[in-house]
Amino acid sequence: MQPEQQGTEQQLNIELTEEMADGEYANLAIITHSFAEFVVDFVNVMPNVPKAKVKSRIVMTPVHAKRLMRAMVENVKRFEAQHGPIKDQEQINMPFNFGTPTAQA
Repeated sequence: MQPEQQGTEQQLNIELTEEMADGEYANLAIITHSFAEFVVDFVNVMPNVPKAKVKSRIVMTPVHAKRLMRAMVENVKRFEAQHGPIKDQEQINMPFNFGTPTAQA
């Protein structure tokens, strides 16, 4: 390591396009995984609408999924320290068949 590089942090320049800056609203996350990756589908479910679309799909390695989990836990703790506890809303039972036949044993 060069002497002038010691003690300096590397910065990452992240670009946020105008289109992405608007974001997508999602009120449901469906998480699946294989041995090699986690898949998180973000969905917007509307009341009395029988069909919902995946708004965004994120695929990541198990290591990055665990990092995301830790970051979410830390950020929820910070949010609750500042704004008070987040109250869980009542559980909503939704059929999750995603347009496929229901599994049978």
